[in-house]
Amino acid sequence: MTAEPLTTGPKHHWFGYYDKLQFDPSGRYVLGMEVEFEHRPPTPDDTIAIGIIDLHDGNRWTELGHSAAWCWQQGCMLQWLPGSDSRIIWNDRERGCFDSHILDVRTGTKETVPFPVYTVAPDGKTAFATDFARNNDTRPGYGYPGIPDPNRDVLAPEDSGLWRVDLEPGSSELILSLAEVAALPYPHADIRNAKHWFNHLLVSPDGSRLEFLHRWTTESGRQTRMLTCAPDGSDVRIVDDCGVTSHFIWLDAHHIIAWSKAHSDRGDFCIFDERTGDFEPIGTDVMTVDGHVNCLSDADWIVNDTYPDRDRIRSLYLYHLQTGELVDLAGLHAPPEYNGEWRCDLHPRLSPDGTRVTVDSAHAGKGRQIYLVNFSEVVA
Repeated sequence: MTAEPLTTGPKHHWFGYYDKLQFDPSGRYVLGMEVEFEHRPPTPDDTIAIGIIDLHDGNRWTELGHSAAWCWQQGCMLQWLPGSDSRIIWNDRERGCFDSHILDVRTGTKETVPFPVYTVAPDGKTAFATDFARNNDTRPGYGYPGIPDPNRDVLAPEDSGLWRVDLEPGSSELILSLAEVAALPYPHADIRNAKHWFNHLLVSPDGSRLEFLHRWTTESGRQTRMLTCAPDGSDVRIVDDCGVTSHFIWLDAHHIIAWSKAHSDRGDFCIFDERTGDFEPIGTDVMTVDGHVNCLSDADWIVNDTYPDRDRIRSLYLYHLQTGELVDLAGLHAPPEYNGEWRCDLHPRLSPDGTRVTVDSAHAGKGRQIYLVNFSEVVA
């Protein structure tokens, strides 16, 4: 299938993570970010432009704002506010603090919330955040430079963790600390002397649960377990504690598709019941490598990508949950200079009707740009 370019050079464009709303509810407008350089980490002095692409007007790009709080993998958490056809949100760094902006793209009205966000609940009024300064220290490429981690030498801080952010009054509350979660028993090792952090937050489709990854590093490397909690930080559940859990997406209000080694040492995509931790592997013969899995709630099809193979090809494909059918959509070359922290993962983002997907790619030799793939005939 054809990957249609939505942006072009000489500047570089991308959106970032796969679990954010890039399309507006109508499917006409697509958000993106713009930067003038590549192939190095951002510094505190580097800013990016925030923009919107009109798919009904020749993919016209309109600049909307700027951000000084961003990374190559996840950008500045730019996304449409759920339930709104005109309001977007993104993170920024101003006066020595991380914050977020809510902009109405129709009226131009902008509000600033004195706290950054990671993921937004389906009600569009509540968000959740992790510690971006700590993430920049523990996993460069997933946090923001410019503000040092005050707990850099603390293994499991009591004043860092998960925050609930009420967007309308602009208030925030620490609902679950790293110290609390690090104290939860881990069956495979003693992790009291490890350094801990949280990453990859995502609210369930009904807003009742918050999923997150608890990560830590020891001399033997990085390990992960997947947990959920209630929106107030209570009722913490350990969903997958095998030690290796990667990309995930909510399938419905109670089930999560995640890449994990819970089923085999190779790793598989599994459907986890977040209430019990029970799981079922899927696509074991065809989805044999990790990827950024995405779907709409209660989906029949999921979309997924891969990391570069031996020929530096990143694959984009669909997988049918009921039949196990796999449909290849595209194979896009990843130039070798796109590697490490500034790699350009496809990170597929679905349109609201589930017939199109956008990806970030550098295959055309024009720097990283945003592309659109239409697969409406496949899912019809």
